[in-house]
Amino acid sequence: MHAAQRLMIMALAGVLSLLAASVCFGVGIPDQITINSIQKYYGPVSFNHAAHINTLKDCGLCHHHTTGAQVADPNCARCHKNSGAQAVVSCKGCHLAEPFTPEALKQQRDQQPPIYHRDKPGLKAAYHIGCMGCHQKMSVPTGCQDCHLRNDSGDSLFKAGKYAPKTPAKPKPAHH
Repeated sequence: MHAAQRLMIMALAGVLSLLAASVCFGVGIPDQITINSIQKYYGPVSFNHAAHINTLKDCGLCHHHTTGAQVADPNCARCHKNSGAQAVVSCKGCHLAEPFTPEALKQQRDQQPPIYHRDKPGLKAAYHIGCMGCHQKMSVPTGCQDCHLRNDSGDSLFKAGKYAPKTPAKPKPAHH
């Protein structure tokens, strides 16, 4: 093979790999995401999106069918088999932060055409089902404060930190 042919093949391979990366990982996908849906009791979580993309290599594992990934669950495939990529792929784009408010329940009841996602978890549950399940499989941290640092309101609610009950002093032994 001539040097010019090799150079041409290498250049073509480089261009194709760049195109594949932009298709798989998308252009404009954030490297870091701040998750602050439970900031009343916990500080925001700085989610390293880039590291998760590089580790998992399959956006559909977290984003289900919204990225245009093939739908694996046969129950979902009944409606979403050919859904294609969606405009909104964020968790909060589908999962409500407050799924049990009167407004959310009314919207679900009155949706036309009727929706079949009555079992769709709220945002907090979606994070925990997805994140915790994967973290357990991969044997990485699963403790609450491994990701969520509790703030002062959280310490107050959970009786921790400066709000923790004081341990009583040990009684002095009686002298005989």
